[in-house]
Amino acid sequence: MPKVLIADKMSVSAAEVFKARGVDVDVITGLSKDELIKIIPEYDGLAVRSSTRPDAEIIAQAKNLKVIGRAGIGVDNIDIPAATERGIVVMNTPFGNAVTTAEHTIAMLFAAARQIPSASTRTQNGEWPKSDFKGVELFNKTLGVIGCGNIGALVIERAQGLKMKVVGYDPYLTQERALKLGIEKVELDDIFKRSDFITLHTPLTDATKGVVSRERLGMTKPGVVLVNCARGGLVDEEALKDALEAGHVRAAALDVFAVEPAQDNQLFGTKNFIATPHLGASTLEAQENVAIQVAEQMSDYLLTGAVSNALNMPSISAEEAPRLRPYVDLADKLGVLMGQLLRTSIKSVEITYKGLVTDLNTQPMTAAALAGLLQSIMPDANMVSAPIIAKERGIEVKESYVKRAARAESLVRLTIETEERKFAVVGTIYRGEPRIVRLLGVQMDSGFDKHMLYVRNQDKPGFIGALGQILGENKINIATFSLGRMKNYEEAVCLVAVDTPVPETVANQIRDIDQVLIVNTLAF
Repeated sequence: MPKVLIADKMSVSAAEVFKARGVDVDVITGLSKDELIKIIPEYDGLAVRSSTRPDAEIIAQAKNLKVIGRAGIGVDNIDIPAATERGIVVMNTPFGNAVTTAEHTIAMLFAAARQIPSASTRTQNGEWPKSDFKGVELFNKTLGVIGCGNIGALVIERAQGLKMKVVGYDPYLTQERALKLGIEKVELDDIFKRSDFITLHTPLTDATKGVVSRERLGMTKPGVVLVNCARGGLVDEEALKDALEAGHVRAAALDVFAVEPAQDNQLFGTKNFIATPHLGASTLEAQENVAIQVAEQMSDYLLTGAVSNALNMPSISAEEAPRLRPYVDLADKLGVLMGQLLRTSIKSVEITYKGLVTDLNTQPMTAAALAGLLQSIMPDANMVSAPIIAKERGIEVKESYVKRAARAESLVRLTIETEERKFAVVGTIYRGEPRIVRLLGVQMDSGFDKHMLYVRNQDKPGFIGALGQILGENKINIATFSLGRMKNYEEAVCLVAVDTPVPETVANQIRDIDQVLIVNTLAF
């Protein structure tokens, strides 16, 4: 039974979902880093919010960890590259608190436009400062939205209900999507130049850090209002303070800060500044939603292999997982085979899918083929890390599809290009098991066994007898034997499954057979 640790405070529904799904769960919150390092080897899954920070040191000790689930959107607290390297899937819950965050953004827009917090405080202190507060309407104003994903789209919808004009920037926003949202797609600098109100809905990355810079604040209209309920670090807080004090920025409302908890921030006390303590996702509904969602996603992965909302692996639905599993296994074994046969530098990899398999989600198969291929030189390569390793090493990866296949219902062809030539292997699934149907141009019919021999030989009498004699003399039993001729009829290839590993000394005896050209010992 898989075991999960819930390391941060979240709704009790999370633990209840894990238990109902048949996953063992411990709820231990407030752990120090050393305490977490001590117990993390016991767990297959780790569920966190923002307090626990699974860094490279913690992940290195997580010997059995398969998945980290973040109950929420932001994953700044998780070392995703370290998790990826170890084959640990990192998933978040991008939809569970989307409505809540969008509503908080609209609330902050109103609060900043009318300076509601300051007016409330002064009124309750016995003042009646009506003449000190001249707000601005949202009606007919231009709202600039930076980041038009799920939350950004919800903010846009609500702003349009307030009769605001909306312009949007997102590096992935297409013109078609902009038309569907009913907004004008603009460049980033245009957001700052044209907007009366600006709101942020983008993750914190190297590209977005400090996106609201001193220079861009200088581009804005006098009296602009800024709201950030996305991630701390998107706004240059010192520049914003200066712009507020100068009166150029009319008001600003931040729910997130570069350093949290923000108990001492330079913006605090600045006139026309509103702060909330990272409340974007803090509603009863959102907390319940993200807790249930992360528990369901993690349970699905641990129990069925289904992957949802992962940041470092292709998604696999619960319905797809059973159908994909044999093909993922096939792709992995094809990669392992080629990795052991070639053991040389690779220029490119092409995976061709033929027949009914083209109707399935092929991304996990491609990742599995790369993982198997790279494991011969990088034993820790896995489905999560292999695509990144290939990219870093300059290996071009291509996928192609052929809807009809002549030999079988579904075929997977793995073609490897080296500096010298191309090599290919073709496999299929037969009665639920992976099989090789063609190897290096030779028609074959072979399964995969734990211990195998690959032999290329001159197609002359006496070879099979000599091979069998050497294996027999060394008490190595043959399980299956598959042989095929090359097109020139001068050479042949065979795959021999054996019950025990073939020592190198025995492999050398086989190499001494007159007809033998190449011998490789294989392990799966």
